Amino acid sequence: MIDVLYSLVDANERFDRLILDPFYIQDLDMSIKPMSNDNSSIDNQILDRICEKILPRIYHQVEKLTVELHSMKRILPTINFPQLYSLSLVNFEEEILLQCLTDDSILRNLLLTQQITHLNIDIQDEESRETSEILSNLFALIVSLCKRLINLNFCQVLPERTLPMCVDNLLSTNCISSNLTELKINVTTFDDCLYLLDGRFDCLSTLIIYVFDISFTSSNMDNTKKLPKLKCFSLTSITYTLVYDSCIIPLLRRMINLEELILYLSLIRYNSTYVDGIQLFDQILIYMPQLNRFTFSINTWVQNENTIIDLSSNEDIQQSFIEKGYGPVASYVHTIPMKAINKAHIYSLPYQFENFLHLNNSFQGGIFTKVRYLMMNDTEPFEHQLFQRISQDFSFLKCLIIFNEQPQKNKQHSSTLIIFPHLIYLNLSSAHVDYAEQFLVEKNTHLPHLLTLHIKYESLLMITNNFTNNATRLKCSKLKSLNISEPFVRSENFHQYFPLL
Repeated sequence: MIDVLYSLVDANERFDRLILDPFYIQDLDMSIKPMSNDNSSIDNQILDRICEKILPRIYHQVEKLTVELHSMKRILPTINFPQLYSLSLVNFEEEILLQCLTDDSILRNLLLTQQITHLNIDIQDEESRETSEILSNLFALIVSLCKRLINLNFCQVLPERTLPMCVDNLLSTNCISSNLTELKINVTTFDDCLYLLDGRFDCLSTLIIYVFDISFTSSNMDNTKKLPKLKCFSLTSITYTLVYDSCIIPLLRRMINLEELILYLSLIRYNSTYVDGIQLFDQILIYMPQLNRFTFSINTWVQNENTIIDLSSNEDIQQSFIEKGYGPVASYVHTIPMKAINKAHIYSLPYQFENFLHLNNSFQGGIFTKVRYLMMNDTEPFEHQLFQRISQDFSFLKCLIIFNEQPQKNKQHSSTLIIFPHLIYLNLSSAHVDYAEQFLVEKNTHLPHLLTLHIKYESLLMITNNFTNNATRLKCSKLKSLNISEPFVRSENFHQYFPLL
């Protein structure tokens, strides 16, 4: 929107009517959308023109406003938006935003005036960072300031940013809201999820939560009290959990009036069976008589070491969903008896999630237009034909991670070129060198937008022939980020091979 306003307003009358139409400018985005950790800010000249020439003509029609730090400091002190009810603060450093909410009287007053009912918070994500106490304090301050807030998105604005926070250290603070009805948030533990449902947000009807680690809960946590006001619940966790039966199922049974349920989980079960349609119905859904929409992706890894249990086939799993009257559901079972590997993946169709985890050689195919992040792992090699299918099924894939140390058996690749037109991130740090050959040699796979590569130094050295191989030079010359865990000395050939690093 920034470029449109700057370039086309005052170009001619017709453009003005189109661009300044109330329907178009009621949701005003004054930020540059960041790509992951790209901390861009609006050019001062562009911002000055918009503030001086354009905002005075449209300020009274703006209902939703998105700003970053630079644009916020320029806009909020000079322009009053009488119809504004939704504010998005994006691409902030957490310390800076906390300081703004503490010291910036204009921002504080805007939140205190009871004008803002919808608030979206986006914090810059740093790799390998620990859970921050500042983030928790920021959340508590926002809840205490915004007394009329009914909708809060706290760090779920961008799907690639999943900063978790701890809630348990807020118990002694006045972190209570009697108006908040919808909350999107990322937390560290399952206890944090239970804390948010302990009554401090007593009007909450929608909770969309990402939990970094779902493990055993504290003994003093109440996971039995009914939650009659909750209408929509989404639980996402990408790490494996052992407590599906003991913690997750009891929580879901409390939601007696739930109308929509979304589950994205990876489970480990000992001496048990795969989760299937019958189990989901008998253990969870039967307790939710108002439920009218159930969206899920559940990976189950069963480890039966001391007990002989007949595990369901993929046909059995499909039949379990048919018997209980579910809508379209896909599944596949992956079993390697010699390695005691028993895995099953079940998911509702059409597939609604941006992540697809633990894809293996038993994958059945399908259409996954919403998936942007794919993680593959197996103890058997991935062959060229599988990657060809994946490039077609996951047509908008941006990030690919491969865990597979087994060499490919079929090195005679098909003459059909594999293309991943949107892939920008490739992680081969836990993959055999054959997969570096599969993806970095141009005649095998075309990656026109690849920017980031994670790889072992040994594999990189081998596939590039000590940074002299022309077959891999094109992709490497376009990389803007190269991540290698072990230290190494950059030779002159290396610098020529990776000119953008």
